[in-house]
Amino acid sequence: MADLSKYRNIGIFAHVDAGKTTTTERILKLTGKIHKIGDTHDGSTTTDFMEQEAERGITIQSAATTCFWNDHRLNIIDTPGHVDFTVEVYRSLKVLDGGVGVFCGSGGVEPQSETNWRYANESEVARLIFVNKLDRMGADFYNVVDQVKNVLGATPLVMTLPIGREDDFVGVVDVLSRQAFVWDDTGLPENYEIKEIPADMVDDVEAYREELIETAVEQDDDLMEAYMEGEEPSIEDIKRCIRKGTRDLAFFPTYCGSAYKNKGVQLVLDAVVDYLPSPTEVDPQPLTDPDTGEATGEVALVDENEPLRALAFKIMDDRFGALTFIRIYSGKMKKGDTILNSATGKTERIGRMVEMHADQRNEIDSAQAGDIIAVVGMKNVQTGHTLCDVKHECTLEPMIFPEPVISIAVAPKDKGGSEKMGIAIGKMVAEDPSFQVETDEDSGETILKGMGELHLDIKVDILKRTYGVDLVVGQPQVAYRETITQAIEDSYTHKKQSGGSGQFGKIDYRIKPGEPNSGFTFSSTVVGGNVPKEFWPAVEKGFQSMMDNGVLAGFPVLDVEVELFDGGFHAVDSSAVAFEIAAKGAFRQSMPKAGAQLLEPIMHVDVFTPEDHVGDVIGDLNRRRGMIKDQMAGATGVRIKGDVPLSEMFGYIGTLRTMTSGRGQFSMEFSHYAPCPANVAEEVIAEQKEKNAKK
Repeated sequence: MADLSKYRNIGIFAHVDAGKTTTTERILKLTGKIHKIGDTHDGSTTTDFMEQEAERGITIQSAATTCFWNDHRLNIIDTPGHVDFTVEVYRSLKVLDGGVGVFCGSGGVEPQSETNWRYANESEVARLIFVNKLDRMGADFYNVVDQVKNVLGATPLVMTLPIGREDDFVGVVDVLSRQAFVWDDTGLPENYEIKEIPADMVDDVEAYREELIETAVEQDDDLMEAYMEGEEPSIEDIKRCIRKGTRDLAFFPTYCGSAYKNKGVQLVLDAVVDYLPSPTEVDPQPLTDPDTGEATGEVALVDENEPLRALAFKIMDDRFGALTFIRIYSGKMKKGDTILNSATGKTERIGRMVEMHADQRNEIDSAQAGDIIAVVGMKNVQTGHTLCDVKHECTLEPMIFPEPVISIAVAPKDKGGSEKMGIAIGKMVAEDPSFQVETDEDSGETILKGMGELHLDIKVDILKRTYGVDLVVGQPQVAYRETITQAIEDSYTHKKQSGGSGQFGKIDYRIKPGEPNSGFTFSSTVVGGNVPKEFWPAVEKGFQSMMDNGVLAGFPVLDVEVELFDGGFHAVDSSAVAFEIAAKGAFRQSMPKAGAQLLEPIMHVDVFTPEDHVGDVIGDLNRRRGMIKDQMAGATGVRIKGDVPLSEMFGYIGTLRTMTSGRGQFSMEFSHYAPCPANVAEEVIAEQKEKNAKK
């Protein structure tokens, strides 16, 4: 049995281009896992092994790998930075015990860093901060530390200070041990010397050291009292306090360096071992009731002698078959075991188990609590399913995924491609829960839905290259919604008499706009049995079934409250079916009277632009019906935040690059639904009606 205190399950997450994959690559080199360092610039890194990743120099899938440092086993997951793939970050954080947030020394805290930081806060994952790329122009470590405080509202605990800036960046000072680590020009990570602190930095180091100790001893009252009386705690005691504070998210130890130039990564690895929690030190995962989703009060203790409890957090299809990535929370799993999938109620036999190193694999015979492994060839397991002991059924807290906001219609170029496309898309949906597919019943088109243009672009690319399916791709479509603006009271009677027993159901009801994001809510205040209780669910079902098809243009309806307050029934002719039909008729009758309105998705847009183009960018966002919320000047340019309708943002990256001579960047994520202006709504409704007429 391995010693769990020597395990660290960590993820590396950050904004696009802050250097996550490069940092992972350097860690693998330092720990002896790889011998030649790969590079994102030429597409040779270990964890970015998809063709699309190597070409674009971005990470798309999270990749898992295992390595060793100072007798500790590190399971590392490298996650994507693009907002279109946040689901990968979210599901990785769900199964990790700690993380390293990488920030670019010149870009600082960028939009995606905020989203990922928020996810990590929600998952309560302890983190270290690594300020990377300090050799870049405009890099400023102290500025990034301020941004962590002000933008993220977090407390950075500065553990190292940079020696030199930009091109003159040569190493770092370890604040706690008062040692300077200086690397030579060979670019090799192991070629460093430990020297005296440069004379011009002594005062800074002492000031930061005092701040570090003051923050750390707050974790231990006895040490704090002794420190107030002038007694400095030992290095061991300080480290113990930092470990406790990091685990409780009181502060985040902050390191600096340049992963690309191999400077400062060793200290981050030491910190992972010293300060991030082992699987046994994290709050155990709560178990939930499978029917209600509520916590049962029980937890999955990290112990090999407990019953097996594990979570499937990712499914990947590669040349050897389907791989299911699993985090084991308690108990152990052996080759040949039969386990239960509590989501489907079916059992599965564990065939081959492998330990992953990006796309390489080592066969193993058993795994235990704390391990992250992959199982080959599981049949019915999906992301978020709980795998458990057959005799001890349980459900771990499930994962929640964001709803897609953009869709495109696709069709295979040749007839033979449609079956191939169906199989391929089935596999891709299993791999990525934020990617959805539906078939338009009327037109027979296949509709792909995703988190953004890049997301769908890459899915189409994977279909073409990996599965050999050539597609004709339609224009991107926006996921519009409908709602109502007025409360009304109305009545509807459904009567049908044709030989034998008839149908009768009368309902009196109120329909009113609900709270934003409340969906559909139904209540019944009928007294005196005018509509018997057993028919209430049928009325609710009738209304609910119509919510997918609004009266304006057939879009799904949001935020409506229906209250059934009276009605009438017939002792013989009334049935659940009659009341369900009555509710459907009532919906068609009343929705147009209740001021039906079209809603459009509004995106939270974050644009970075050099200073001399700010006017153009803001003018362009205003033309796109955007509301500018905030403007922040940074060292290298200005960040503009605003809310813009998704329908106006297609192809925005091209416009932005033209306006800013290729230096602008932006990211966007879904914010909320808002009413569509009348002129836009008219166009959308007319277009939709024309489409429906063609069908």
